[in-house]
Amino acid sequence: MPSPTGRILSRSVLAWASWDWGSAAFNAVMTTFVFTVYLTSEPFGGEEHASQYLGWGLAAAGVLIALLAPVTGQRSDSSGRRRFWLGVNTLIVASLTALCFFVLPRPELLILGVALIAAANIFFEFAGVNYNAMLVQISTPATVGKVSGFGWAMGYVGGIVALVIVLVAFIQPVVDWPGAQTANGLNIRLVAVFSAVWFLAFALPVLFAVPEVPRQARTAHLSFPATYRLLIRRVRAIYRTSPHTIFFLLASAVFRDGLAAVFTFGGIIAAGTFNFAFSEVILFAIAGNIIAAVGSVIGGFFDDRAGSKRVIIVALVGLLFAGTAVLVLGAETYAFFGYTWTGDTTFWTFGLMLTLFVGPAQSSSRAFLARLAPAGEEGEMFGLYATTGRAVSFLAPALFALAIGIFGEQRYGIAGILVVLLAGLLLLLPVKPPAKVAAAVVPDA
Repeated sequence: MPSPTGRILSRSVLAWASWDWGSAAFNAVMTTFVFTVYLTSEPFGGEEHASQYLGWGLAAAGVLIALLAPVTGQRSDSSGRRRFWLGVNTLIVASLTALCFFVLPRPELLILGVALIAAANIFFEFAGVNYNAMLVQISTPATVGKVSGFGWAMGYVGGIVALVIVLVAFIQPVVDWPGAQTANGLNIRLVAVFSAVWFLAFALPVLFAVPEVPRQARTAHLSFPATYRLLIRRVRAIYRTSPHTIFFLLASAVFRDGLAAVFTFGGIIAAGTFNFAFSEVILFAIAGNIIAAVGSVIGGFFDDRAGSKRVIIVALVGLLFAGTAVLVLGAETYAFFGYTWTGDTTFWTFGLMLTLFVGPAQSSSRAFLARLAPAGEEGEMFGLYATTGRAVSFLAPALFALAIGIFGEQRYGIAGILVVLLAGLLLLLPVKPPAKVAAAVVPDA
C-alpha cells in the first residue's frame, strides 16, 4: 500500500472523511434530532413510555454488537476485505434507514420503529469498526490526532448541511411540495429516505480511494468458533504485553457509552423536557454541530501536542459540568439580580457546551487506540473497541430509562448519563498514555 502523507487535503483523507460526513444523516438526523424525537412523540404513546422502549431497544442492540464486533473486525483484517465489509455494512444501514418510511405514527408501530433503529445501530457499528481501522492507513503517528479530529468535524459539518436540508425541505418547507405534508408523519418518514440516500452517496468515495489491506493467509479461513478462540488468546496476550491497552479499552467503553447517550437522547430531552418544537430541535442541532465541529478540530490540534489522554480528561470534566447544570436547572425560570433565566436559556447554553466537549472526547479516543494498535491488527483492535463499548452500552440507555421510571420525569434521565460519564473518567485516570505503553504483541492463528 502507498505510504500515507497524513495531509488533511490529501485524496485519501478527504475520501475517508466523506464517510463521516455522510454518516451524520444517520447519527444526527435519525438517531438524535429528528426520527427518534418523532418516535418518542405522543402518537407512539408519549415521551416517557416511548423513551423507555427506545432505551431498552438500543441496549439490546448493544449486546449483539458486543458479541459480534471483534470477530467482524478480525475477519475483515485477515481476509484483506476491510473496505468490502465497510461497503456491505453501510449498504445495510442505508436500507434499514429507508425502511423507517413505513413507521407511521401509530402506537402499534413503535416496536417496528425501535427495531429498525436498533438494527441499523448494529450494522452502523460494524461499519464503524472497519472505518476507524482505516485511520492508520491514511495518517502518520504525528498526524493521527488531527486526521481523526478532521473526520469527526466533517461528520458534524455534514450533519449541519443535512439538518438544514431537512429543516427547509421537510419540517419548515420554504416551498410547498407534497413531501412536506405532516399527515401520517409523511414529512418525517421521507426524512428517513433522504437520510438513507445521503449516507450512501457520501460513503462511496472511501470505497474507491482507500486501498484494501493485505490478506493474512494464516487467519483468512478460520471458522467463527476458531475466530473467537483466537480472539481470546490475543486478548490474553495483549493483557500480558500491554495491559494498559486493555485498561484503556475498558475505561473508554464506559465514557463512550455516556458520549453516545448525550447525542442519542439530546433531541429527545429538548423536545420532551424543554418543550422544543421540531423546528427548534433542528435549529439547536445545527448550532450544536457547528460547535462540535469546532471542538473536534481544536481537540485534534491539542491531541498531537498534549496527548489524547489529556484532551479526553478535559472534555469529560466539561461534559459533567454542563450536564449537571442542565439537570439541576431544568426547564424552570429563575431570576438573578433582575435578570430572567429561562429553561430555553439553560438548554441553549449548557446544551451547546455539551456538544463542544463531545467531539474532542470521541476523536481523541479513536486516536488513542490508533496509536496503540499493533500493525495489521487495527480492525481487530477497533472491533474490541466496539465490543468493550457495547459490552456496557446498556448502561447509559438503561440508567436513562431507569431514572425516568423511578422519578417519573424525563429530565432525570440525564442523571443516568452523568453517572456513566463520571465512571468512565475515574477509570481513565490511572491509564498510561500511548507514549508510555509498550506495543501489544499478538499471536498468530
